[in-house]
Amino acid sequence: MSKYDLLNPEQKEAVFHYEGPLLILAGAGSGKTRVLTHRVAWLIEEKQVNPWNIMAITFTNKAAGEMRDRVETMLGGALGGVWVATFHSTCVRILRRYIDRIGFGTNFTIYDGDDQKTIIKEICKRFQIDTKLYRERFFMAAISAAKDELLSPDDYAKQVHGDTRKQKVAEVYREYQKQLRASNALDFDDLIFRTVELFQKDAEVLEQYQDRFRFIMVDEYQDTNTAQFKLVSLLAAKYRNLCVVGDDDQSIYRFRGANIQNILSFEEVYPDAKVIRLEQNYRSTQNILTAANEVICHNEGRKEKKLWTANGDGDKVRFRQFLNGFEEAEYVAGMISRKVGAGKWRYGDCAVLYRTNAQSRMFEEKFLFANVPYKIVGGINFYGRKEIKDVLAYLKTIENGRDDLAVRRIINVPKRGIGATTINRVQEYANTEDMSFYDALRVAGTIPGVGKSVAKLDGFVQMIQTMRSKQPYYSVKELIEDVLEQTEYRKELMAEGTEEALDRLANIDELLNKAASYAEHADNPSLGGFLEEVALVADIDNLEEDADHVVMMTLHSAKGLEFPVVFMVGMEDGMFPSYMSISSEDPADLEEERRLCYVGITRAKETLILTSARQRMVRGEIHYNRVSRFIEDIPKEVLAENETANVQPKEKKERPETKAHAAYRQMRETFKTKAFAQPQVEAKKEGGLSYNVGDRVRHIKFGVGSVTDIREGGRDYEVTVNFDRVGVKKMFASFAKLTKVEG
Repeated sequence: MSKYDLLNPEQKEAVFHYEGPLLILAGAGSGKTRVLTHRVAWLIEEKQVNPWNIMAITFTNKAAGEMRDRVETMLGGALGGVWVATFHSTCVRILRRYIDRIGFGTNFTIYDGDDQKTIIKEICKRFQIDTKLYRERFFMAAISAAKDELLSPDDYAKQVHGDTRKQKVAEVYREYQKQLRASNALDFDDLIFRTVELFQKDAEVLEQYQDRFRFIMVDEYQDTNTAQFKLVSLLAAKYRNLCVVGDDDQSIYRFRGANIQNILSFEEVYPDAKVIRLEQNYRSTQNILTAANEVICHNEGRKEKKLWTANGDGDKVRFRQFLNGFEEAEYVAGMISRKVGAGKWRYGDCAVLYRTNAQSRMFEEKFLFANVPYKIVGGINFYGRKEIKDVLAYLKTIENGRDDLAVRRIINVPKRGIGATTINRVQEYANTEDMSFYDALRVAGTIPGVGKSVAKLDGFVQMIQTMRSKQPYYSVKELIEDVLEQTEYRKELMAEGTEEALDRLANIDELLNKAASYAEHADNPSLGGFLEEVALVADIDNLEEDADHVVMMTLHSAKGLEFPVVFMVGMEDGMFPSYMSISSEDPADLEEERRLCYVGITRAKETLILTSARQRMVRGEIHYNRVSRFIEDIPKEVLAENETANVQPKEKKERPETKAHAAYRQMRETFKTKAFAQPQVEAKKEGGLSYNVGDRVRHIKFGVGSVTDIREGGRDYEVTVNFDRVGVKKMFASFAKLTKVEG
């Protein structure tokens, strides 16, 4: 039997395509890597193509290595010159030989992100640019985006049109490139940018590589940006033997510069291209694929395809809606524990996928308490993230100041211009006098050699002392808010404006959720108690490094992976899809979210469980969200029967109401409808309330106030209280735990 006999008809058609442009639309789990490796082997074995005339480009070194190994196994030996590499490594090899033709030395240095930030910081200082208004990472992101679109500093400057921020970028970009050239250095974006420049300026070099790479294959083509498209099209221009493999439905990296039009318009660029659709899925059951097909078919910017499988229908998709995020996390942890205990699942079978890293916190805590081993992929432990450690270090310093590590961590966060020499002298004095680092700061004026830095140190101490004075009167959440305001920590991240900064802001908001939750559930809430509870969770990080653990990751990180059991959590409008995509005027934003949902669904092999919460805490406040519109797209017939009641009827496409009105309407509708099974709330409702309008009541956090309104809902009461200290608050009776104040 030939190695090609195991391929399905469409896979064979793709493998046996010889010359001319080829577009392979490979649906999720359809065996695209198998097609690529078999095609390389077929060209060499059957068409006697010289191995060194074949080039395969991937996006990661891991993917390149796997492809190389599989082809070698198929050929029974070394590749013999087949070039299997990433875009960046390909360009480095070319530039090392010929970059001198565009004015650089072939011994150029490659700068990483920290190097870039250092250069831009120096430029901002020289140009007197306020880095609180224009963060270094803002310039880095803007310059990277310009290079992705092959815009030189001159090209970028022509597009400014009076935009102040773009004018600043143009100035910094021009100077940045000038410094890179003076240092004979390239950043990662330059590797492709300069290779395209080389090919466009030197026809001799371009023709040499065109003759070298007569057959070109590009994997994950939907993730290419404009510069990568130009690079490939230049290389393939002479012989036109370009094969691209990808899935427009899995294009989820627009924020990194990926241009979905590269794959959607391939047939316009190459009118004679052969198009082959790989729609047979080898990973999932049909019910899972039907759910995925019905979600993605609502996108307009896509190539038509429909996944099917010979694996059978399998279990139906489950959807569960909970009252809040606590119940959602408890359900996931409880189900995994029960199934593993019954011998039906392994921990390693399960993945929990979420839209943002910040959502991991509650699941981490529930898994720890349930003794469920887990591993976070594409991120670090919630309490180990820089922004969380920074805020906690402030809280530790406010609490007692004896944690030298905490004080040293934040003394220059955000930057206060306190140098390492000054910090070392304070530490030496503290060591000599046998006192804490913070106590030494309080007497900085008496420390020899501190000099002009005394004022900065005094300012830091004064800020901490002021925060300490508020501790008896502030909740932990209010203290965190005060830290963020006094230090301008949140303001700096907002000014940065990058995807990473937004993720860090979301993590801080999740810490506020934790603080609000702590105040709600602790018997005697205090800053010390909060830090102790957090420490117990944060310190349990020595999990066994074996394969049998639940995997937790963002949906973006899950691309390319598969799991027997997948939990997709936080399936609410506003969470997923995000508020930004829902309110965006650009329909492409919502389409990208829909593709991300499709990617998540198609990670599941056997079991797919979708969860949402009626109310979710954001920045320490309760938000009310409707079920995700993506859930509404899933046909009832593929949902488990006892779950379909949770799915709201599909609405007509109106949705243009303002965000504020929509949020209010959703809150009211959620309040009116019956909540997901919540026995303790129902008991509270049946028993009535111990207070009425006009009564004085006490709240554990807000203190004493007067009840001004009580409204009856499905299974709870909405109570409005005018508190003496914090003003008017609306809350659900079952969560507020208000007690009547007699007399």
